Amino acid sequence: MRAYNALHDGIPYRTGQSSGQVLMKTRGELETDISNAIIRFKREYMGRGPREVRTFLIEDMVMVRLRGVLTPAEQRLAELEDPHRGRDLIKQLRVELIEHGRELLVSAVEQILGVTVVSLHTDISTRTGESILVFTLSDDPLKKPRNNS
Repeated sequence: MRAYNALHDGIPYRTGQSSGQVLMKTRGELETDISNAIIRFKREYMGRGPREVRTFLIEDMVMVRLRGVLTPAEQRLAELEDPHRGRDLIKQLRVELIEHGRELLVSAVEQILGVTVVSLHTDISTRTGESILVFTLSDDPLKKPRNNS
């Protein structure tokens, strides 16, 4: 399992105070923190993690691309004679699981970035085994001073 930083631009972020010092994280460190939180969620809540995760922090959005998310059983289901039936079942199940775990995902992203998550959108491709999560945020965390840890 690999977690990637989408960008390594060294832009600092306020992440909290420790002994009177302001700790700073780069965009890449924040993206890695989000990737790792998503991996933990998928493993602990869904029972299996993705093969690869890549996170992009883009203004007031976070996009997370996950590869290798389908289980062997889901892959077989997607290849049924009536592929739409299998694909629809997989998508319905995955959407339900994300909906039930939404609070955990939102809380993790809010804690890492220090801004409110406005909405969460998700989709999965049963052909490629890729999934995406898009979080829309109340503010651009790059431009907003952050006072939390």
